[in-house]
Amino acid sequence: MDWGTELWDQFEVLERHTQWGLDLLDRYVKFVKERTEVEQAYAKQLRNLVKKYLPKRPAKDDPESKFSQQQSFVQILQEVNDFAGQRELVAENLSVRVCLELVKYSQEMKQERKMHFQEGRRAQQQLESGFKQLENSKRKFERDCREAEKAAQTAERLDQDINATKADVEKAKQQAHLRSHMAEESKNEYAAQLQRFNRDQAHFYFSQMPQIFDKLQDMDERRATRLGAGYGLLSEAELQVVPIIAKCLEGMKVAADAVDAKNDSQVLIELHKSGFSRPGDVEFEDFSQPMNRAPSDSSLGTPSDGRPELRGPGRSRAKRWPFGKKNKTVASEDFSHLPPEQQRKRLQQQLEERNRELQKEVDQREALKKMKDVYEKTPQMGDPASLEPRITETLSNIERLKLEVQKYEAWLAEAESRVLSNRGDSLGRHTRPPDPPSSAPPDSSSNGSQDNKESSEEPPSEEGQDTPIYTEFDEDFEEPTSPIGQCVAIYHFEGSSEGTISMTEGEDLSLMEEDKGDGWTRVRRKQGGEGYVPTSYLRVSLN
Repeated sequence: MDWGTELWDQFEVLERHTQWGLDLLDRYVKFVKERTEVEQAYAKQLRNLVKKYLPKRPAKDDPESKFSQQQSFVQILQEVNDFAGQRELVAENLSVRVCLELVKYSQEMKQERKMHFQEGRRAQQQLESGFKQLENSKRKFERDCREAEKAAQTAERLDQDINATKADVEKAKQQAHLRSHMAEESKNEYAAQLQRFNRDQAHFYFSQMPQIFDKLQDMDERRATRLGAGYGLLSEAELQVVPIIAKCLEGMKVAADAVDAKNDSQVLIELHKSGFSRPGDVEFEDFSQPMNRAPSDSSLGTPSDGRPELRGPGRSRAKRWPFGKKNKTVASEDFSHLPPEQQRKRLQQQLEERNRELQKEVDQREALKKMKDVYEKTPQMGDPASLEPRITETLSNIERLKLEVQKYEAWLAEAESRVLSNRGDSLGRHTRPPDPPSSAPPDSSSNGSQDNKESSEEPPSEEGQDTPIYTEFDEDFEEPTSPIGQCVAIYHFEGSSEGTISMTEGEDLSLMEEDKGDGWTRVRRKQGGEGYVPTSYLRVSLN
């Protein structure tokens, strides 16, 4: 079925329909253009968002970049930035393949449509002109017939009138004959005009206009097909970026899975571990006793200014972080203003950087020597003397860097000795859940009390490591013979040190002695055996 056959009399309908089709094409182009602007604005907002939340400092200068949480967040931001790039690609494809191409195609369609309808209107005008000529010849024929009949009647009346002259009768007859001849000519002209119009009309309705309508149908179908392809470009533009977007989403998932809480905790320790030992106990200052007695290492003394002073193996100078104000420190070249552990790490970094610079200078010196040898063997390639300043400068840099390496090595050795010394001071400390201290709790045997009494009479050692736990309490404390409560082991503990006892997670134990403040509790197992275990490993219930 075609328009030329079925819609031969619907010229105005076809004109409206084809115009509607072109308007729809223009509306779709406008829609895609606005869609492109939305995609571009969306991509721009995403990029601005990523820029807003990306770290401002370089990764090497940002301690937070060492945490997996931060690294994952940065990776997610990078994936979002890549996602924004794909949205820009969608906008570009739609702009080029849909907007530009369909706008150009729409202009071509409008010109073709205009040409077809101009041709149809010309054919209509020609047919209308032929019809007007037919009507004119028809009216002329009708008028001439009436005039001929009137002339014939006049001639007949005069011929019967006895008073009319012969000349009048002859004249009337000639006039009637002339009018009859003119009517006959009008009749022939009208017949020819009618025949010509019918031929033109048949050509117009059966050939000329059907061809024009078929051309319009072909044009409209091509437009509809192209518009459908334009519709498909929307999904095609999205499908082209789906693999990359899927990789972006997969990258976000990988970043989410890369968060390692345990590792971040370790990183925090590495970044901020001071290396200081924990402060010792604050000793009792007995102001009720005379202040002029001889000072000892384990009691109060009176300095020259009259103020009491704590004595002991390094306890009075211990760093009490929770209570002390942080003083502003001035950075020094050897990083002595930092805690021991951080000082060691910074010195290690500086030493590695100096070694890399030194190796770079050594390599450059070797390269300059080789170049100088080549110049000496082949003078046309260059002047060997021109390399002397650079070689001298390189040697000077090497000597300077060697001195710096030696300097940092000495500082590093000193810092490492500080760290090891502090670690030795803190061997008796524990973390939560605690490890057994290096100095085990006292044995529950009868010799323990006597040994502790003897050790309590001696002054503490220089490092404060050889003094057994509970020496100051054993003289006044009498071991209980019956449990004072019950407790449950919430962690497994291997009692490998003297005076400790092993226990398994969930084991019910009898509480024989409470924690005296040093983190150890004495318990008794049901199957026999008594000793000390970490207090933080227990859930205690007193009687």
